[in-house]
Amino acid sequence: MAAQPVHKLSISRAYAVDTVSAGLKIAGFGAIFGAAVLTFSPAHAGTFLPPQGCELKMTVQMRGCTVAQHFTCNADRPGDQWVTYFDQEGPRYTSRIDSETRWMESMNLRSGIVDVLEPEASDHASFSTLLQTGHDDFDFWTRSNTGERLRNIGADTLTGETRVIDGVPLQLTRFQLKVYSSAGDLLIEMTGQQFVNADHGRFYGGVEERADWTGERQKTDESPVTFTMPGEAGFGATDPVFDCDMQMVWAPAGDLQQGRAS
Repeated sequence: MAAQPVHKLSISRAYAVDTVSAGLKIAGFGAIFGAAVLTFSPAHAGTFLPPQGCELKMTVQMRGCTVAQHFTCNADRPGDQWVTYFDQEGPRYTSRIDSETRWMESMNLRSGIVDVLEPEASDHASFSTLLQTGHDDFDFWTRSNTGERLRNIGADTLTGETRVIDGVPLQLTRFQLKVYSSAGDLLIEMTGQQFVNADHGRFYGGVEERADWTGERQKTDESPVTFTMPGEAGFGATDPVFDCDMQMVWAPAGDLQQGRAS
């Protein structure tokens, strides 16, 4: 699993918790990590510097006016990796996944909401299962630093299609995800297409639709456009490049249901 311009799970989790708990402040590890990343802003746009003990591995310019900085840290377990996303206003979101692309922790850098994976799950997400079988179901819980618990149920499926973007071979996936409150209320439903790369060990965003409990929906395209490695022009750049003059489109959830049927 891994999509906001990001993986769908971490994004939806942050979206649900942030909407319910907007305005709450950061705590714990988030305060430390956030302090390092929050030094970047439009006024200081330039080159991303990861926290001490970490190494920037790749910069990905995406559609939807977002640029992602992928890095690893010496203190983490083998296979863990971080990403921090920037938009025109600066850094907005950071998260860590493990070697199975399980979302381990994430932080909305503006609201201060921190979300972590609960260790016990009916069915943790598994990147290796997806690559080996072409399909992976998941059913797990997350908990925020404000006490909210969210249940995430869904599946990823390889479509059999491949695409090469900026020289990087990618496999296409379809996904579905439903996010429930601890009381069992459906908060968010997401469907769409994403990309995976086995060597990179992660998902990349694609064309996705999200409907929430208020009756609104969002359609986004956060597909990768360029992959920049160390030594290449644009490595570490914090200014997004693509689609920055476009606006997100919202519509009643009923329109989303109609669109699915068509």
